Amino acid sequence: MAVSLRSSAVWSSNLVFSVLCAGVAGWAFVYLFRDFEAGNRFAEQFARSGLDVPAHLFGGGVALLLSPMQLSTSLRRRWPRLHRIGGGLYTACVLVGGLAGLSLAQHAQGGWPSRVAFTLLAVTWLTVTTIGIAHAIARRHEAHRRWMWRSVALTASAITLRLTMGVGIGALHLPPLSVYVFAAWSCWTINLAVCELLLHRQSRSARGMPSAFRRSPA
Repeated sequence: MAVSLRSSAVWSSNLVFSVLCAGVAGWAFVYLFRDFEAGNRFAEQFARSGLDVPAHLFGGGVALLLSPMQLSTSLRRRWPRLHRIGGGLYTACVLVGGLAGLSLAQHAQGGWPSRVAFTLLAVTWLTVTTIGIAHAIARRHEAHRRWMWRSVALTASAITLRLTMGVGIGALHLPPLSVYVFAAWSCWTINLAVCELLLHRQSRSARGMPSAFRRSPA
């Protein structure tokens, strides 16, 4: 019974994560083709920024769409070639989205606090993904898996950012700029903290299992 409940919880969590990834990615793609609202300083700044906006939205959007697939253990075991192809595309999208995000960060609303936050996010995103790919090339499968979980956590900061903005501005009616600065820091630090907690729990569970039932390498 406990195993069944745990499996249902994991399946539900994966479903929610996949839906959120698809939803935010869809928003990013739609945003590329919509007219910005006059008087919306965020949208106006995006419209003036040039190619870094579409590059960031497209790269980050595709990376989000690929994230659930890349985390799937069953897909990795059944179709390892598809996992590798998806991983290559995911990495390319992170490179495009991260470099564009680094450029956008220098002009973020909210002054230096949000600029520093988004700069650190972009640099950390690129660095963590690079480390994960280096482990894959060296065939250190478990290290690769753990670092790519961290990469996906940072990719999913796009989700946490919008949820925070929605709750802070839409539900709590807090000052938009204050919420934006808070979200700039919390969207990726909270994600990394949750990711580390999950990885720690996985490690403890694996140590407590008989060797025959432990997770096999990718």
